[in-house]
Amino acid sequence: MKSTFLPLLLAGLVIFQSCSNKSSESSESTTETQALKIEKTDFGKLPDGQTAELYTLKNANGMEAKITNYGGIITHLTAPDSSGVFDDVVLGYDSLAGYLKSSPYFGAIVGRYGNRIAKGKFALDGKTYTLAVNNMVNHLHGGTVGFDKVLWKAEPIEGEEPALKLSYVSKDGEEGYPGNLNVTVTYTLKKNNSLKIDYTATTDKATVVNLTNHTYFNLTGAKRDILDHQLTLNADRFLPVNETLIPTGELKPVAGNVFDFTKATAVGARINDPKDQQIKYGGGYDHCWVLNKKDKELSLAATVYEPTTGRIMEVQTTEPAIQFYTGNFLDGSITGKKGTNYPKRFALCLETEHYPDSPNQSAFPTVVLKPGETYQTTTIYTFSAKK
Repeated sequence: MKSTFLPLLLAGLVIFQSCSNKSSESSESTTETQALKIEKTDFGKLPDGQTAELYTLKNANGMEAKITNYGGIITHLTAPDSSGVFDDVVLGYDSLAGYLKSSPYFGAIVGRYGNRIAKGKFALDGKTYTLAVNNMVNHLHGGTVGFDKVLWKAEPIEGEEPALKLSYVSKDGEEGYPGNLNVTVTYTLKKNNSLKIDYTATTDKATVVNLTNHTYFNLTGAKRDILDHQLTLNADRFLPVNETLIPTGELKPVAGNVFDFTKATAVGARINDPKDQQIKYGGGYDHCWVLNKKDKELSLAATVYEPTTGRIMEVQTTEPAIQFYTGNFLDGSITGKKGTNYPKRFALCLETEHYPDSPNQSAFPTVVLKPGETYQTTTIYTFSAKK
């Protein structure tokens, strides 16, 4: 009896311990899953009565991204400083009402064509298409009601790296563009404190596509302007523009002029150069840099360092170019989140893209999408801090 009882007792203890471990592991797994759940709340009513939703993505480090399906707007994005303190590093509004009233594309998905198309016209397959003229004499960021002003279908995807998949069908003729365009934009909050944006699109008629995101970054947490942010761009050339900010067609070297950010340079160091005609045209920087990269290769495009907080933002992209904009048209008339006023040069944008006005400039990389093809690009914004 004794020799039989002892092995049975030991076996029972092993089974109990095994079950206990599994229970503990299950509890930890459940806790982790709960921590990474995507929260959904109402963000406000649109004029047509539809409700916009706000989705909060969190990673295990404590980073948060808040995104609304109205315009695919990133309303909040937190990043750690050198002490590990997270702060919101993007401009925007506390509620939907602000975005509906007046927004210079804060945090939005921009399309069908990001940036400018000269005089709102382009020809494709022998036909001329006329678009809205909404920026001086040119078409800008998809027109009067671009992708930044529509309600996207949202699909939250929970997990260790939570994601929000947004879908929209842009009908043939919408804002003057040809073809029914099926667009998907997926935001993924990664474990390494990066926000990954994947863009895909298909069409049933030849069209032009150039999607980007127009987030305004301020790595101080909107405590002061961005003139002391230090920028590095992996680009030896940029696109000079005319007085209406349309590229002249020339690809000009940055060496020896105010557009050279091949080494870390304070944004404000040369932004007011009175002798540079390009600075005068843009009111500062509002130009496209041609990246040193292979076609469709995911590579480092830009690095931004903010010295008072130690925050660093790296931008990787598969796109051939990046538009660097220094908030030149902010004028103090906008009061944003937490009652913060947004004066001139209070934020910077790094919009990964194809070249502006590509539909009218055959020497530029093509932006034409045809039936049977898939438009696909990726951009990643990664945040860290110097200790």
